[in-house]
Amino acid sequence: MARYALLSRRLLASRPCMRNARTFATASDQPQQRASSDYRVKLVEVGPRDGLQNEKRAIPLATKLELIERLAKTGLTTIEAGSFVSPKWVPQMDNSSEILQHLLQHPPAAPNPLTFSFLAPNLKGLNNAFTILSQHPTAFTSAGATPTKEKPALEIAVFASATESFSQRNLNCDIATSLTRFREVIQAAKDAQPHALRVRAYVSVVLGCPFEGYDVDPHRVAHVATELLEMGADEIALGDTTGMGTAPRTKELLNCLAKAGVRNEDVAMHFHDTYGQALVNTAVALEHGIRTFDCSVGGLGGCPYSPGATGNVATEDVVYFMETLGMDTGVNLDGVVDVGDWITREIGKENASTVGKAVLGARKRAEGDKEKA
Repeated sequence: MARYALLSRRLLASRPCMRNARTFATASDQPQQRASSDYRVKLVEVGPRDGLQNEKRAIPLATKLELIERLAKTGLTTIEAGSFVSPKWVPQMDNSSEILQHLLQHPPAAPNPLTFSFLAPNLKGLNNAFTILSQHPTAFTSAGATPTKEKPALEIAVFASATESFSQRNLNCDIATSLTRFREVIQAAKDAQPHALRVRAYVSVVLGCPFEGYDVDPHRVAHVATELLEMGADEIALGDTTGMGTAPRTKELLNCLAKAGVRNEDVAMHFHDTYGQALVNTAVALEHGIRTFDCSVGGLGGCPYSPGATGNVATEDVVYFMETLGMDTGVNLDGVVDVGDWITREIGKENASTVGKAVLGARKRAEGDKEKA
């Protein structure tokens, strides 16, 4: 990962990032001779983990498994399924071991090969995952290999912070200490036998912190990101945990990362819609060249360590938005609308997807018109 050594040690002292002066153009405005891959967007469904982790009422294991299975049928290819964290801190994730066990024994029926992601913020969590994986050594594919419908790929995720205050609240340590711990986790995942694991690294509060406000230095974000990539992380997911991000600041952040040598293909964006800016910021990221985005069915989610933060941007809204721009998600909109309607009813939450509610309303009107006819 030497390509990321450029600014990982000197980044904080560098000059302010230059702003990108290009005017925004949607995908449909771009020249038709562009490669078809430019129109493909990867959506990472985080509903089963990030979407449910903050729920106070215990959600049955059967409901979580059914949610994953329903999502898999919609064409989504990457699903965040659980978290190997202490149940003392996140009780809702206490049955993640059972979820991983089930997915290895009974891969969901799906139109596409699947990748399942599990958080493992420390070696203890990773070893818990290894205990289960050792029982099914041939049930999943190695990092870098193409998953099949019979053998899903597995991914381990770690999560760092862009501010010291959030790191202390979320991880009970400063950023430097957290990075030292993550180095051990990433290396262990990469060295795992018989199959190495892909590693995703989240960086939280990149566009606003509940304790330090809007003033999150993009150089600090780029520093943390490049450190994680140097350690061997395969992808950096930049989290607007508070939903405080705006279009200008999203552009500034992405320009800063590009200046640090971080490639677009190594970046995913994770937007929350607390202030209604998630799709605006998604448009900015798309224009910048980012092609991987996190989303949560029904807009489920929130962060237990970020007071006031509401749900992730809804999968239904992102799929519809991408389709209007001519982008290809490979996800069936009606399918995810059905899943969002089901899971929000199942756990007693309001459906936070505006597109989901609109599609459901249109269906109801159509049914009413058919009855009248």
